[in-house]
Amino acid sequence: MREARAERGPSWVSAFLFEPVAVIGLGRIGTSLALALSKEGYRVLASTAHPERHRDVESSGIEILPSEEAASRGSVVVIAVKPKQIMDLADEIRERVRGKLVISLAASLTTEFLEKLMPGARIVRAMPNLALIVGESITALSPGRSAREPDIEVAKGIFSSVGECVVVEEELMDAVTGLSGSGPAYVFMMVEALADAGVRVGLARDLAIRMAAKTLLGASKMVLTGKHPAELRDMVLTPGGVTIAGLHELERRGFRAALMNAVLAAVRRAEELRNELPLSLMREVRWRIH
Repeated sequence: MREARAERGPSWVSAFLFEPVAVIGLGRIGTSLALALSKEGYRVLASTAHPERHRDVESSGIEILPSEEAASRGSVVVIAVKPKQIMDLADEIRERVRGKLVISLAASLTTEFLEKLMPGARIVRAMPNLALIVGESITALSPGRSAREPDIEVAKGIFSSVGECVVVEEELMDAVTGLSGSGPAYVFMMVEALADAGVRVGLARDLAIRMAAKTLLGASKMVLTGKHPAELRDMVLTPGGVTIAGLHELERRGFRAALMNAVLAAVRRAEELRNELPLSLMREVRWRIH
């Protein structure tokens, strides 16, 4: 396992990754990340308010600890709790993460805010999506001012265990949230709608769902070859055929605009939360850390 890791990046990265990674928060995202890291050979510590619900995590060799101890023993700390829980968690781990890399999955909380909340920690924001459950997330990373180049490489190594990573400017994180963070929900609705149509024309429900999902999966893989989606779409069309009739109806019903507007609405909401949530939390920060 050590040799395999050494092939993935510089020696200092592979050596660092053998230190414990602490995952604090075992919701869907935290649990999936912890299990994937453990499967990859990482030493993983985890913390959750409900350890009785996570026997599957313990059976994978992951040690479940109180958050303070997990933060103390982890060389990297991944925060996978909801934004509104961040204040109480910060009170518990603030002194234990000084000088450490802290990767926050808390949506809408900026690195500037988190650096004030946990002084001395090196902050990197991460926005994965639900597809990390099946190892197919695309995770956007954005470093704070305190983060160093090696921290980005370590974060890439961690999230490469559940898919692909990109590094973006923090000002684009709301856009990432609206497109790829929320994106699986749009796709699930598309699959459901396509499957409903299949049932309407006589297909069994299970078959219709599988055909819809596999169609989207195959089409997505074709897009990732580098061809433009419009070029690929034209490969399906024939003059006067059935597909152009279907596309005409989608255009007539505003399908393209609906998807674009869904992303824009999600981005606007992410921006609102980014502006609202830190303001409400900062009142607590001022008296808790000063």
